[in-house]
Amino acid sequence: AQVALLDRNAEAGQQSKAALDEQFEAQRTLFIPCDVTEPEQLKGAFKKVIEHFGRLDIVVNNAGVNNEKDWESTIQINLTSVIRGTYLGLEYMRKGNGGDGGVIINISSLAGLMPAAFQPVYCATKHGVIGFTRSIAVTASMENYGVRLNTICPGFVNTPILQSIDKEENMGQYYSYKDEIKNMMQFYGVMDPSIIAEGLITIIEDDTLNGEVMKITASQGIHFQEYSQTPYTPSKR
Repeated sequence: AQVALLDRNAEAGQQSKAALDEQFEAQRTLFIPCDVTEPEQLKGAFKKVIEHFGRLDIVVNNAGVNNEKDWESTIQINLTSVIRGTYLGLEYMRKGNGGDGGVIINISSLAGLMPAAFQPVYCATKHGVIGFTRSIAVTASMENYGVRLNTICPGFVNTPILQSIDKEENMGQYYSYKDEIKNMMQFYGVMDPSIIAEGLITIIEDDTLNGEVMKITASQGIHFQEYSQTPYTPSKR
């Protein structure tokens, strides 16, 4: 495998690449500083990946923040950039456009499947990721893109985003409810990121998965959301 990492935090990105370089050859990883809310930066990053590795097979749209105070930015990062990253991935990978097919995985949250008190905008963006991904997955199947699109919805994961709950500049009017959110975290449990990676690999390797919503929780592990109604699929053109 060859992996490209994108992050607006250059220091964190370089540290991630260095950690991978200790286990694998340095040329197998590439770090590109990128703010996913800047369309030209994201477009340029995709181009650099193709130029460096020669092809694109997997896209994981994982950038996310929890900021109820600057909610416009939360929408830009959590939803708009996921949509843009998906369309860029399809542009390079879909078979009708000269690509060889591939997999796109968009990271949502359990907050995309249920209400999240004191995090309404975060919750809205994660609902949006699920709706967009499930819809574009149906389109990809109808149009024979050769690209599978799926969503992962983790519960609470031990990453720096959890620290945002303690910051007024992130929580804004909901800052006084931080202890309630911490109680929720304790109730549901906090997972190690490794189980999310396990779910990611499952989606990459299982060619039958398209339009699926994988849930990962501390209590039930990896499982899938079940929907009572199958989406209407128009006849292929």
